[in-house]
Amino acid sequence: MPHARRVESQGVDKIVSPPEYASPTIEHLYDDHHDWLQGWLRRRLGNAADAADLAHDAFLRLIEKPRRFDSAPEARVYLRTMANGLCVDLWRRRSIEQAWLDTLAARPEAVAPSAEHQVIVLEALQEIDTMLRSLPPKAARAFVLAVAGDMTHKEVAQELGVSTRTVTTYVAQAMLHCLRLEARQVVEELPCSGEQTPSFPTTVPAVS
Repeated sequence: MPHARRVESQGVDKIVSPPEYASPTIEHLYDDHHDWLQGWLRRRLGNAADAADLAHDAFLRLIEKPRRFDSAPEARVYLRTMANGLCVDLWRRRSIEQAWLDTLAARPEAVAPSAEHQVIVLEALQEIDTMLRSLPPKAARAFVLAVAGDMTHKEVAQELGVSTRTVTTYVAQAMLHCLRLEARQVVEELPCSGEQTPSFPTTVPAVS
């Protein structure tokens, strides 16, 4: 950020303050940083198409939640942080998709689900993954194996190396977590009526 400077005028020293940094509009941010951000993403992902998509998504998020930046470097730090999070989300989605494809490949062709059902399951898995990110990894995995993988609690317990009772607690914890998130989303989508927003449980049973 520019600093105040001392100048001499007619033998008298004066302190001159620099002009304020004008926070740019989204159009100026796009013009100044889009190509740079897309290039950074292309190097990180090794894929020009994905880089273009994520750069576009990053600026869409900035439109939805505008921010003020005091300098161009600050804007780039923020954009890079946001883009890095988008990269992680992309890799997670691809990982889930690959795991689902591997599961399908291991099934006999006669019992493989239809193409439409495969898409529905994949979308559900990605939505579940988003919901479960704040849970302990084992609790999230137990829920996915039991619900999406159609495994019994005993089978999940053997897979994770824990007791069946612990798996039951894991699944209950994850279900409560998902229900709470869905309830909050419903409330957020309701029109404002001036009434107090209902509160939801913030804790779930502890899991060892």
